[in-house]
Amino acid sequence: MKLNIIKACALGVLAIGMYEGCKPEKFDGNGLTSTDLKASFTVTPVASKANYYVLNADTKGVLGVKWDLGDGAAIGKPTDTVFFPDAGKYTVTLTAIGKGGETKTASQDVNVATSDPSAGNLVLGSNMAASDDAFWNHITISNGVTFAIDNGKMVAKGGNYGHAGIWQAINVVAGRKYQIDMNVDGSGASDTWFEVYFGTKQPVNGSDYSDGGARLAINTWTGCGKTPFNGKLSAIQCAGSGNVVTAAATGKMYLLIKSGGNNLGLTGIEFTKVTLRGVQ
Repeated sequence: MKLNIIKACALGVLAIGMYEGCKPEKFDGNGLTSTDLKASFTVTPVASKANYYVLNADTKGVLGVKWDLGDGAAIGKPTDTVFFPDAGKYTVTLTAIGKGGETKTASQDVNVATSDPSAGNLVLGSNMAASDDAFWNHITISNGVTFAIDNGKMVAKGGNYGHAGIWQAINVVAGRKYQIDMNVDGSGASDTWFEVYFGTKQPVNGSDYSDGGARLAINTWTGCGKTPFNGKLSAIQCAGSGNVVTAAATGKMYLLIKSGGNNLGLTGIEFTKVTLRGVQ
């Protein structure tokens, strides 16, 4: 009887030992992620260089950084110099990347007092807020397509081989180069064109426009715009002579954005942040 009790006790101790041995150990972190990662940065104006700012990220526990100036995050350097050509408030967001792909973010607002006189955007109403429509003149070349602002974007909609556009006058200086671009997106169109012109003739309602030739264009026959797209027009376009124009004379030139075709797509062709800047 006594021997049985001893055996039972021994088995009990062994079972407890095996249970304790199988219990997971406790760790403070698994060694694969950063325990000290944080997203923190400073913004400092560059002395004697208006509209330039130095972004300096805290690098403790940081393996990489992404900076977002409001137009999409991109890999950058922990210390970087950025340029804001236009007056306004910009939200700068830092994404700090640590071990194991762990990320943390932080944001700061940067208030730019004045536009750069050389590289500032010359387009009025470029962000397509509801009130920005007042800066644009609308033309209908043939019925079927309309242009209207919706939720921060100008939207070209319709089809049936209609044709319409918007334009505004821009003051230019002879011999100076100007670069045109915008953000554009669409769900995919068929038998459709979307074109940008910068000419010397003023557009007229009811008449097509071709002065200076198309500078940037989406054209489904040429090969772009058939499937969903989203990005800078300069990167998406597949037709046109180029988005840099040299002014032949001082005075007014006319920025025209027009679209037409059989079917501009379910969501139409949307665009915003239209820019026309002086370049070197």
